Amino acid sequence: MAWVFLGIAAVFEVIFALSMKYADGFSKLGPTLVTVVAVAGGIGFLTLALKTLPVSVAYPIWTAVGTLGTVVLGVALLGEALTAVKVVSALAIVGGVAGLKLASA
Repeated sequence: MAWVFLGIAAVFEVIFALSMKYADGFSKLGPTLVTVVAVAGGIGFLTLALKTLPVSVAYPIWTAVGTLGTVVLGVALLGEALTAVKVVSALAIVGGVAGLKLASA
C-alpha cells in the first residue's frame, strides 16, 4: 500500500507544480486553492508512504516523478520547449532514482 500512497503523492506533486503556474502568483483564487490542496495531499500521502518505505528511496522517487510529470505536462499543456538538455536531464533523474532503489535493495 505504501507504493500506492507514494504514487498518489507524486500525482499531487505534479498538480501542485502546475497549479502554481496557473495561480499566477496566487492572484487567482481557484488555482491557488488547488495549489494548497495539492500541497497538503502530496505531503499527506508521502507521510503515509514513509511509514513503510525508507525516506532515502521514497522522497527522491516522489520528487523525481513530480519533476518528470511537470516537465512532460509543461511541454504538453503550457507549450514549453522540450530541448535535448531537458531530455538528458530527465534521463539522469530516472537513472539516479533507479540507482537509489537498487542501493536500498
